[in-house]
Amino acid sequence: MLSPKSNRILFVASVYTHLAAFHIPFMRLLQDKGCEVHAAASSSEGRKEEVEAIGVKCWEIPFARSPFNIRNWEACRRLKAILQSHHFDLIHVHTPVAAFLGRYLAKVTGQGPVLYTAHGFHFYKGAPLRNWLIYYNAERLAARWTDGLIVMNGEDFENARRMGFEPDKNLFYVHGVGVDLSRYARPSFPGGYIRAKLGLSSSDVVVTCIAEMNPNKNHILLLRAWKKLAERYADCHLLLVGTGELMAYLQEKVEKEHIPRVYFLGYRRDVPRILLESDIVTLTSKREGLPKSIMEAMAAGRPVVATDVRGSRDLVEDGCTGLLVELGDVPGLVAALEKLITNPELRAAMGVAGRKKIQDYSLEKVLSQMAAIYERYLEEIAG
Repeated sequence: MLSPKSNRILFVASVYTHLAAFHIPFMRLLQDKGCEVHAAASSSEGRKEEVEAIGVKCWEIPFARSPFNIRNWEACRRLKAILQSHHFDLIHVHTPVAAFLGRYLAKVTGQGPVLYTAHGFHFYKGAPLRNWLIYYNAERLAARWTDGLIVMNGEDFENARRMGFEPDKNLFYVHGVGVDLSRYARPSFPGGYIRAKLGLSSSDVVVTCIAEMNPNKNHILLLRAWKKLAERYADCHLLLVGTGELMAYLQEKVEKEHIPRVYFLGYRRDVPRILLESDIVTLTSKREGLPKSIMEAMAAGRPVVATDVRGSRDLVEDGCTGLLVELGDVPGLVAALEKLITNPELRAAMGVAGRKKIQDYSLEKVLSQMAAIYERYLEEIAG
């Protein structure tokens, strides 16, 4: 049980889109325990109102994702002012830049314990040397300000141990941000929802990618492969769910190169419906922490084709719950998608295996894991 006194908790991230997409269940968990929850992030990408709607006190901090952006000086000044005028019993930080500044400022202003969830370190096997020089050294420095580190994939766990964190003492391995399995129960949705809107038949094969349109998500690799697949299979359709800085560029590429049957669906609140009407889900990222879109695909019982990168490989068992391809391998991606496009029995078998594996990643189980971590640090204060 959390302390009976009303603990004040602060969530910090670069943007409110991150907090809205992944952390509202954890904010509610703390509220249900009687905590007063605050959040500090930039609303530049929207969704701040979703966090405010659950009763969280939101502070506007103009963080920039790039560590070199001058806006971070103003973000640092504003966050420091908040921390000087408020005491937080626990601070939970996310995203590299906001997490680094948040941890430093928490310590210099005498706040309570600081937890950091690494949603995928920016240094990883195969990462550019620049990433290791900047982000690895930044994390080693920030380790002294980090009371607890939460990771969600095997590679990050090992890197955290090398930085001196100790499992079950100040290092915790959780199953991502969790997925609400109840939202993927087929009887909840009528059939033909998205297919009818797009004019697709029940026999058409639908491949779906859910990802922010930025360089890391690597839609270019997917479109290169799709251009070849679309020439071979006239009944296949590609749904791209999400928005981002590269959306206009990708739309222009599809139009200029006459890549057929690609649908840009934008930001959606009906992802479970879309997944339940998809046949295959794909993600071609250059790096991941533990991708929620793959967890959602598995919850919907859909096979996944993904690049063999950290995070994705933690979820996708090659040949069992889906297929993994090497980063940059267009022919390999074509072959993997083709294998599933032409084999509905294999799709069904992999979907069943994925649904079974994802049980351990349910939101219910992750909430239980996080509740135990929160309680540990808040009880230290009470004691």
